[in-house]
Amino acid sequence: MKFVTYIKDNQASAGFVVNGRIYPIHKIDNSLPQDMLSFVRAGEATLERARTLEQEALSGKYAEYSTDYNSAKLLAPVPNPISTRDGYAFRQHVAAARRNRKVEMIPEFDEYPIFYFTNHNAVQGPGEILCMPDHFQKLDFELEAAVVLGKSGRNIKAEKADDYIFGYTIMNDMSARTLQMEEMKLNLGPAKGKDFSTVIGPILVTPDELTGYKTSAKSNHTGNAFSLDMKCWVNGKLVSQGNMADMDWTFAEIIERCAYGVDIYPGEVIGSGTVGTGCFLELNGTGLFNDPNYTPQWLQPNDVVEMEITGLGKLYNKIIAEETDFSILALKKNK
Repeated sequence: MKFVTYIKDNQASAGFVVNGRIYPIHKIDNSLPQDMLSFVRAGEATLERARTLEQEALSGKYAEYSTDYNSAKLLAPVPNPISTRDGYAFRQHVAAARRNRKVEMIPEFDEYPIFYFTNHNAVQGPGEILCMPDHFQKLDFELEAAVVLGKSGRNIKAEKADDYIFGYTIMNDMSARTLQMEEMKLNLGPAKGKDFSTVIGPILVTPDELTGYKTSAKSNHTGNAFSLDMKCWVNGKLVSQGNMADMDWTFAEIIERCAYGVDIYPGEVIGSGTVGTGCFLELNGTGLFNDPNYTPQWLQPNDVVEMEITGLGKLYNKIIAEETDFSILALKKNK
């Protein structure tokens, strides 16, 4: 199934998408949760009831409740996840970024998957992204996929970890590179370089919808892999292109590490990390590596960022400058 959260009757409502129409889950069956987080946490029986409603909608029922997908005000599919982690799964991205900095590929990348926590309270969906002045010091997008967990667990082996995935979505891990690089000199972060916005959406797609795209994981890796084209446009120009099958570490392996010695819960979001070519930091570095006269590009106020992953829809955002002169870079001591 394909799920969204959208504004219905002036409030955020969970819905499912059928033939370009959104159907409000709670409005059709008030025994089902109205918000998507509660729906994800409600378990398999609730999902199966929604599948029944989907089939009934396909047969023509509930049309009076439906909304045109293209005219709906969409939020993040899970607007209030209980945590947000981001992985580091694409070797191409890591290797290119390190080559561009003239440092060797870090061997530990091939030994274990890693992740960091980011601000789950700053998760948003399609629409405007408000950025502070310091954010525009090398403001970047990052083209990623993400999963939303659907079950609780602990010490989950990779062989079974795919069963814990409720669905897949697009992620734009927004990055203020100057803030990020300043903080990480102290071996912590990315923190303020990341915590102002993480975008997911526009839809949350259950794994069965992607069966036709299934492919083999990389050699010596475990878990589901899908051949899904990943693209990003900035102001209508294609700037990034990759494929989700290029993930070296699978989501199953990342979940295995996340759940080691700790409980995971439905409603948690885990990103893949950036696909190869999936951010200006990498693209600029490669451009300068090949041509010292290359002109770097960063996101600017009023830029439009569009991301598309096969089967997961198209995510649209516009970059908006906050009207303020407040700067934390200006607060540095002993400058």
